[in-house]
Amino acid sequence: MLSILTVFIALVSVLLITAVLIQNPKGGGLDASLGGQAQQLFGAARSTDFIEKATWVLAGALIVLCVVAVLSVGTGAPTDTPAEIPLQSAPVGG
Repeated sequence: MLSILTVFIALVSVLLITAVLIQNPKGGGLDASLGGQAQQLFGAARSTDFIEKATWVLAGALIVLCVVAVLSVGTGAPTDTPAEIPLQSAPVGG
């Protein structure tokens, strides 16, 4: 179960990195100086809305997957703990 969650976490992480790198910066950056206004006339604004929503969905999915992975690891009882050794009292009048 944990290995499947790990694969999903890695996949969602790569998709999230891709979605973040595709997005335009909020300030316009280099895109505005190279004719970014013309792209909005032909529907590029809708693609940025989709990318932004996909980023939020992927971020939420990553958080949920990480929490589920932590909970699945922490549910089992520890098996490698040493057994309790009973304390012996020392002789009093030695």
